[in-house]
Amino acid sequence: MKSELRQKVLVLYLATSALDSGVKGWSVYDGTGRESHTTGDSLEPPYESGLDALKDGWRLIQASQLIPPASGEEYTTSFMKYEFFFEKLEVI
Repeated sequence: MKSELRQKVLVLYLATSALDSGVKGWSVYDGTGRESHTTGDSLEPPYESGLDALKDGWRLIQASQLIPPASGEEYTTSFMKYEFFFEKLEVI
């Protein structure tokens, strides 16, 4: 029997650009179809940090660029800028 792989994607928004900083927001997408997630479906993040996700087998595939704020914009609110994408490949 041929096994097929499907991708799971985890998006973590961290407090800083360091992978060991705390998780402030997250999204999970499951290409296996086993789980169905939606915005705000959990009060607790799936991991305490990006490093914890790595230790659990998630592979880091993209980290956010470090872009300094424009002069005078240092204390304004905006999007969450420390976005990290992780993936796992699972057999279905």
